[in-house]
Amino acid sequence: MVDISPAAAVQRRARYDAAAAALVYEGRTITAGTLATTVSRLAAGLAARGLRHGDRVAFLGLNSATLFEALLAASHLGAVFVPVNHRLAADEVRHILADSGVHTLIVEENHRALAESILTEIPVRRPVLVDTDPSCPAAPAPPAVWTLLSELLSADAKRPTAVPLSDDDLAALMYTSGTTGRPKGVMLTHGNLWWNAVNVDSMVDTRPDDVNLAVAPLFHIGGLNALTLRTLTRGGTVVVRRAFDPAQCLADLVEHRVTSIFAVPAMFAALARVPGFTEADLSALRAVVVAGAAVPPRLIEDYAHTHGVLLQQAWGLTETAPFATYLPAALTLEKTGSAGLPMPYTEVCLMTPERGGLIEQPDVRGEICVRGPNVVSGYWNNQAATREAFDDAGWFHSGDVGYRDKDGHYFIVDRLKDMIISGGENIYPAEVERVLSAFPGILEVAVVGIPDPKWGETVVAVLVCEAGVEPLLEEVRDFASRQLARYKLPTRLVVAPELPRNAGGKLLKGQVRDFVVQQVTVVSD
Repeated sequence: MVDISPAAAVQRRARYDAAAAALVYEGRTITAGTLATTVSRLAAGLAARGLRHGDRVAFLGLNSATLFEALLAASHLGAVFVPVNHRLAADEVRHILADSGVHTLIVEENHRALAESILTEIPVRRPVLVDTDPSCPAAPAPPAVWTLLSELLSADAKRPTAVPLSDDDLAALMYTSGTTGRPKGVMLTHGNLWWNAVNVDSMVDTRPDDVNLAVAPLFHIGGLNALTLRTLTRGGTVVVRRAFDPAQCLADLVEHRVTSIFAVPAMFAALARVPGFTEADLSALRAVVVAGAAVPPRLIEDYAHTHGVLLQQAWGLTETAPFATYLPAALTLEKTGSAGLPMPYTEVCLMTPERGGLIEQPDVRGEICVRGPNVVSGYWNNQAATREAFDDAGWFHSGDVGYRDKDGHYFIVDRLKDMIISGGENIYPAEVERVLSAFPGILEVAVVGIPDPKWGETVVAVLVCEAGVEPLLEEVRDFASRQLARYKLPTRLVVAPELPRNAGGKLLKGQVRDFVVQQVTVVSD
């Protein structure tokens, strides 16, 4: 068996080059030797408190060195890492932690209150509070229910040998919202993560000594596994920022001579607006991957003409770990707008939306489907969703509509499912509609996304209300914020006398979107 454990890779790196910089976190350098030692100690502390192979370890917090230490310690023991979107509301976090059956929950102080509000409703046996991160100070006297991370790291426990891991061992559960409104746990194996790295290193100009800037959220597959994890395990340096700040990002690119970065289009657009961007020395950049939302061609052209920086578009989902296609840098301008070619060890095809057969002709639209070793096998505890997404031949049906040109390059056109992507975050209308429908006086609600110059898309709610009811935007947002993350809240309300439906009563989202764009009776901006 070939051991592809990321924990084993970090331990191996520490043996050969302990002084090398593995992480640069908020200005503090963590060497490969220090990282390996911390991971080993944390694994020992977790094992002493009952964590075993296959158990789930969740992390609730911002980007941090601790997140990587938790991921690697979980891998060390053969446990499963569950990164939780820190922007979610308590009800959403509760569902994820309950659904995953989490054993150990590691929480940063800023999210302790949220965690404490749901602790009695989730199966967690070991809530752990981070008190070792100067960038995230812990409370001076947390309640007794919490185990401090420093206690785990200082425990006098025998350090276990890293568990060898192969393709089929479960590495992580990453939750992505479903059309039913409840997040689904995508089951990512170590093989899925490893084969994505093989694909990336086969197509992208990545190197063992890369300096990767991690500013995209690490609870997303793009932030974690597009370039970051492979950089850390292959021998490079990962510069970690707790969150994306455009000015700080530009400074980091220059100061650290960053060679690789993954970000969504809105982040690259914000970076280009920073004073001094045009004069900044970005000559070290080689692997600059943009994905997660539609990429405006003008953004690609501006980067190419201003700095000679080629934004390399890719396409994929959490279920493909993340990349299924990639546009080589040399074709950035020739094929602007294309999501690229299939990755070397991944199959991509187009099928009719009704799954009636393959589409082999160029320039014909169909649903993009994927299979390969980087593609997951299904969803945690959700056979119905797995059956819906995967066919009998093993093809994963993405729900995205696209076409393939005569040269074999794929172009993304639209989504079969009415997902909204705002600032790189996936928002499913059914989830928002479910919450808004409970607002007093609202009879019907339809949620759609419309183009937004800053975020890509913004959320708009179309309401049919009882007579005399005229809800204000802030009232609706305050109501919904109890159950939904802020980025899912509507930014505009539109009142309509009725919602368009077909003869069978099905809501016609296309007509709803057209109605919104026509700016009919705006209640508030």
